[in-house]
Amino acid sequence: MDEQLKNQIKAIANTIRGLSIDAIEKANSGHPGICMGCAEIAAYLYGLALNFNPKNPKWINRDRFVLSAGHGSMLLYSSLHLAGFDLSLDDIKNFRQLDSKTPGHPEHHTTDGVEVLSGPLGKGVGNSVGMALGMKILASKFNTDEFEIINNKVFCLCGDGDLMEGVSSEASSLAGHWRLNNLVLIYDANNITLDGPLSECSSEDTKSRYRSYGFDVYEIDGNDLDAIHSVISEVKENQEKPVFILAHTIIGKGSPHKAGSHKSHGSPLGEEEVLATKEAIKISKKDFYVSTNVKEYFEERRKKQTNNEYNWDEIFRKWSKSNPDLLKEFNLMKNKKISKDLEENLKILKIKSPIASRKSSQEVINSIVSNYPFIYGGSADLSSSDMTYLKKYSFISFDDFRGRNIKFGVREFAMGTICNGLSLLDMFLPYCGTFLVFSDYMRASIRKSALSNLQVIYQFTHDSVFLGEDGPSHQPVEQIASLRAMPNLQVIRPSDSNEVKMAWIAALNHNGPTALILSRQSLQELECTKIAYKDGLSKGAYIVREERQKSEFTLFATGSELLLALDVAKELNRIGKDVRVVSFPSFEIFEKQSEDYKNKIVGGDIGRRVSIEAATDFGWHKYIGREGISICIDTFGISAPQQDIANRFGFTVEAVMQHILAS
Repeated sequence: MDEQLKNQIKAIANTIRGLSIDAIEKANSGHPGICMGCAEIAAYLYGLALNFNPKNPKWINRDRFVLSAGHGSMLLYSSLHLAGFDLSLDDIKNFRQLDSKTPGHPEHHTTDGVEVLSGPLGKGVGNSVGMALGMKILASKFNTDEFEIINNKVFCLCGDGDLMEGVSSEASSLAGHWRLNNLVLIYDANNITLDGPLSECSSEDTKSRYRSYGFDVYEIDGNDLDAIHSVISEVKENQEKPVFILAHTIIGKGSPHKAGSHKSHGSPLGEEEVLATKEAIKISKKDFYVSTNVKEYFEERRKKQTNNEYNWDEIFRKWSKSNPDLLKEFNLMKNKKISKDLEENLKILKIKSPIASRKSSQEVINSIVSNYPFIYGGSADLSSSDMTYLKKYSFISFDDFRGRNIKFGVREFAMGTICNGLSLLDMFLPYCGTFLVFSDYMRASIRKSALSNLQVIYQFTHDSVFLGEDGPSHQPVEQIASLRAMPNLQVIRPSDSNEVKMAWIAALNHNGPTALILSRQSLQELECTKIAYKDGLSKGAYIVREERQKSEFTLFATGSELLLALDVAKELNRIGKDVRVVSFPSFEIFEKQSEDYKNKIVGGDIGRRVSIEAATDFGWHKYIGREGISICIDTFGISAPQQDIANRFGFTVEAVMQHILAS
């Protein structure tokens, strides 16, 4: 590496150290250790290696940098500020303060240049794999022999905590299987955890682990710029597999008394140690100091980066002119618009009855997917059971990324993080499937899609104890309520094929994640649900059986229990009881309606309110009140045929009638 350039990158690294420790000290909160230990890596990436344009942070062919070790956010913020993103010195000074652009952990929807909301460890690795997979798909779809419009890379910086979390193993295994030669995973191997030395809790051979996944593995001194340059410059030119770089670093490097210690991990250095550190690394003791030399270097770099995108724009224009059909598909993926005639097309889709809602969902997605090239889907080794497979398309493999089915294997958590990564590219609307009870495995990634407002669709099947003989380990009871408890997650449990169609309309048009809760057992198509989207599912809850005069009971039901509620209403009518029945597929959609509408459905004098759902009643009392009757399951399930389970838990017409009339 040229000595002059090396000295320049060293100056950038020390500037990153200075800005980071100053911001953390001012906030009296943060993690200086990684910011100091990985300063050379960040300086090299943002000062030399990464291809991006800070004036257009959404340029599609930019290199992505993911800080999976999100507690080191000041490392990223300092780098973004120096590189010229919309992050001022005042923003740096406002680190971890209310409504700042520099929150404690990076948030892509808050700060320009941040690619991923990272925090709880491990998920950034999975997000990076999802991004790399997505870019491979786009490259295989749009690159031609004459024009290569997608050729970027995804760099991910992770730490011990990321690699100890199991999701990193799941995601890395897939990255190796797919041979993602655009993914570079840099491991900050500082041998320190928050509680002390790494040796107290881990002794694995990380290099051998990643070789076994199918990565090319390098080991370097992560504070040596020559070593960093040697590996990354080689990888940028000749990468054939995903790359794992084990970078030995010194946590808190530069701190005279805390370097190499867990004491620099998660607490400010302290005023005296900050001054001592600045003296040791020979930078100005002024707070938040950036030298003229560093400023001028990045000004010149920004000119080059703007020119790089301009050159790409020229290639893209030529590609567009030569490939009008590909351009049309590119724009369809970029805009992700849902056609206005979707509902009409679904209305004429013939679906047999009775049919499990998992199967009617597959009918729906297979009928529309050709019109929406941005929809990609997969399953955690259950596509034949959760019915997620796209019949017209092949599955993605290491030698062919042109398919639209993704086989994630039995890796639910990684599946969720990879789908989030795909969604973050803004060219995909991913969906993924597994059994509802296994949503627990991927809950942290679902929460992240909700927190990040990512449009991911989760197809959760086998939605209740009525899946039968597999027993309580596979029978969800509390999962629906737990998903409903998650902010910004749209949960929909449709009652038949009509509501399944409308549920997909809701999911495709929702600006955020959706969980579709679908049955294994067959459901009869109901005449009362065959209504327009605007009058039915788009309301979240709607009346499917009106009372004759004044209802004595109002029955709320979801999914397979709606038919049961209708049958109960008939029997109550037969003995002279006036009954209203409400289909209630989505709490979240219902809560968005006007107060007048909500009062019309659940308010006023509508008799005794009854909820019927084969799950815990948690959440229902908001609608049925303290005096309401809940037909629910407040224990775990049991292994038995479906009808025996219905009899045991009281989900028969006779049992519900008896419960209601006795209350």
